[in-house]
Amino acid sequence: MPTRAQEPAYRRLEVDERRRQLLAAGQKLFTEHAYSELSMADIAREAGISKALLYHYFPSKRDFFEATLASAAAEVAQLTQPDPSLPPLEQIRAILDHYLAWIEAHAQAYTKLLQSATSHPEVSALIQQVRDTTAQRILDALIGPHPTATQRAATRAWLWYIDGALTDWLQHHDYTRTQLRELLIHTLQASATAG
Repeated sequence: MPTRAQEPAYRRLEVDERRRQLLAAGQKLFTEHAYSELSMADIAREAGISKALLYHYFPSKRDFFEATLASAAAEVAQLTQPDPSLPPLEQIRAILDHYLAWIEAHAQAYTKLLQSATSHPEVSALIQQVRDTTAQRILDALIGPHPTATQRAATRAWLWYIDGALTDWLQHHDYTRTQLRELLIHTLQASATAG
């Protein structure tokens, strides 16, 4: 029989720690299931908490989904911060190394994200936000503060190209991550110096 001195069967988590735990569970769940397949009850059960506690942190499934996406985007943004001590092209090579490693480790989530972009406006908006930020970083590093309209368009188009190349790589995996990185660098150089 338990005594008062024994630990309780559960541990109360701090708010930030609980939120991180829930967002990690969300990344896993939304990787394995379509948005429409999950209810808040399913999510709470998988996270090992009550539905009421889940609603305390996230008022709706959409809020939870958006927070999960934002958390993943913040992780990618942190990983892909440029290193100003490197020459511009080496900054981009290092960013691509980090990004491709993250994609490889989260291949299923990345594929689901692209598939969800057409059916969920919040996914589409998040992808657009990431592309806008990334395009500006590239233009600042390679071109400077005043790119031409064609340089801007070419750089943005390159980011769409990345998704196509990554989809092919994840599907076939018949060339190395280094080969993919160099292909992306080569096409960026061609794109960013256009016009």
